Parts: sequence; C-alpha cells; structure tokens
Amino acid sequence: MDYEIFNLGEVLLQSGVTLPNAFLAYKTYGKLNEQKDNVIVYPTAFGDQHVQNEWLIGSGMALDPEKYFIIVPNLLGNGLSSSPSNTPPPFDRANFPQVTIYDNVRFQHQLLTEKFGIQKIALVVGWSMGGIQAFQWGASYPEMVERIAPFGGIAKPWPHTFVVLEGVKASLLSAVGFDSSKLNQLSSTDMRAVGRVYAGWGLSHAFYREELYREMGFDTLEDFVAGVWENSFMNMDPHNVLAMLWTGQHADISANPSYNGDFDKALQSIKAYACIMPGSTDLFCTAEDNEYEAKRIPNAVLKPIQSIWGHFAGRGINNADNQFIDDNLKHLLSLSTNE
Repeated sequence: MDYEIFNLGEVLLQSGVTLPNAFLAYKTYGKLNEQKDNVIVYPTAFGDQHVQNEWLIGSGMALDPEKYFIIVPNLLGNGLSSSPSNTPPPFDRANFPQVTIYDNVRFQHQLLTEKFGIQKIALVVGWSMGGIQAFQWGASYPEMVERIAPFGGIAKPWPHTFVVLEGVKASLLSAVGFDSSKLNQLSSTDMRAVGRVYAGWGLSHAFYREELYREMGFDTLEDFVAGVWENSFMNMDPHNVLAMLWTGQHADISANPSYNGDFDKALQSIKAYACIMPGSTDLFCTAEDNEYEAKRIPNAVLKPIQSIWGHFAGRGINNADNQFIDDNLKHLLSLSTNE
C-alpha cells in the first residue's frame, strides 16, 4: 500500500445521510516546512487514483517535492477512499450514499487541518473532476487558498456536460434494463460499453481524424478503442463509477449553504490567483465554459491548452501539453500573494 488513510469517523453528508467509518486515502510527496506554507493540494479526477497524478510531480517541475509538500487526496468513490466497493453493508455497492464535491473538499480540509495543522495552501491544482475540486477549495476556503489551477475542469456541470455524463451512465444502466433494483447485478463486464461511449468524448475530432492513436502503438481504431477505452473502464468497479458520475453531475461549487446556488457569487468569492487551463478542443469541459468562469473570478487568467488531445490534454500523455501545464504552474507559483 503506497498511500495513507485518514479516518474521518462518522460523517454527515450534504445529502443528509450519515456515513459511518468514512475515510480518505491520500499520498504525500515532499516535506512540510516549519511555517507549514509550502502546501500544494492535488485532488484526483473521475476514475483516477493518486498514481495517475504523479506525472505532474517531480524534481525541477512546478510540483517539486524538494520544495513543496504535495498532498494528493483520493476522490470518494474511487476505490481507495470510502467507496461502494470498500464500504460494508448497509452502504455497500448500489447502497452507497450520494457524495458531493463539497463533501470531498470539506473532508480534505479536515485532513489538512487536523492531521497536519495546515492553515495556508499555496496552490490547489487538478484535472477534470480534480479541477472542480480546485474551484471548490477556492470558493469554500477563500482565505486559506492562495492559488488555484484547474485544467480540463469546470466549476459546475454545464448542461451539455451533464448530458454527456448522463449518456455514460445510461450505457451502464442499460445492462440491467434501467431497473434500479438490479444495480447490484452489475459487473466489470458491463463497463465495456461505458468505455466505448466515453471514447467519443475524451479525445477530439482531430485526434481521431489524424489517427494519433498510431503514435500510441495501435494499428487500427478498433484496437485503440478496445485496448485503451474498454480495458481502462473494465478495470473499474461499476458501482464506484456510478457514485463518481453522480458526484460529477452535481458538482456545482455554489450548491451549498455558503452560496445557495448563486454560481456567479461563488466565482466572485474566490480570492486566489487562478490560472484556468481548458483544452482548446475539449468537447465537454469546454474553453467557453471556463471563459465564463474566469471572467467572474477577480484574479483569474484563462490559458487554453492549444491541443488536439481534447479532454485528455490534461491527462499527462502528450509532452507538449504537459510542458504547457507545468510552465503555467511555475509562473503561477512565482506570483507573490502578498501584494
């Protein structure tokens, strides 16, 4: 086990459900300094675990563990933190309660303050649903967070984003005839269709048109869809996926008692310096959505990743995209927040 567990105990979720013996799985990189002000929080995305974040952490990079104390908390529902797959009855599998991004960030705050005594965060950074968590950190704890850098992530599921996730979910639910009483019959085999549906959204038209999958070692489109998309989703627990899809579909940073659904107010309340990096060809977390959000955050810049890798421009696969993200993070971290 290359990660640690923070026991949350009995937690009251936004849904009103009390989840007993809840826990966060997390991994740290580097050392916390005496001032406890060299902290970077880097939450995981939908379907990812801390290992998938490690491409952006390294010596000489913006997220340098020789300089910063980097905490990667795993999303609830991802199989490492409390999830349908690791929670005992009566909250196992399809009975796992609904968990929000607001819940996740609240529990991460508990980890930072109670476990480490941290009161100031230099940066919260994240891709996709990790990016939504970065926005939520900025809105929930504006005095604590000095900088945020969401890439390939939006501050709420805009209507089209919601519909895309609904389509992904429907491909799984169809395996049990949309009968909610049969959800516990779902298996990893049923995830094959989910992978094929998501394949059309994760990457751009241009990626497929230019057959960039050949550079990844796949000779045909079918080999790529089966070898990457089917395989990756079939390695996921279907109930974990349903839990994370619900979290993603209800991930509005204003859907909480602080803002009562006032999205613009939530954005305007973010005091952190923000570098927002959408993929220029992202099909469901679009640059246009981020543009709306960036205009309402007082200290935000919009830096689109000019890439044909779509949503996966932020996944750590394409070197040019990786360099762009790292360069912008270095610049963001160089800005003084005392001005």
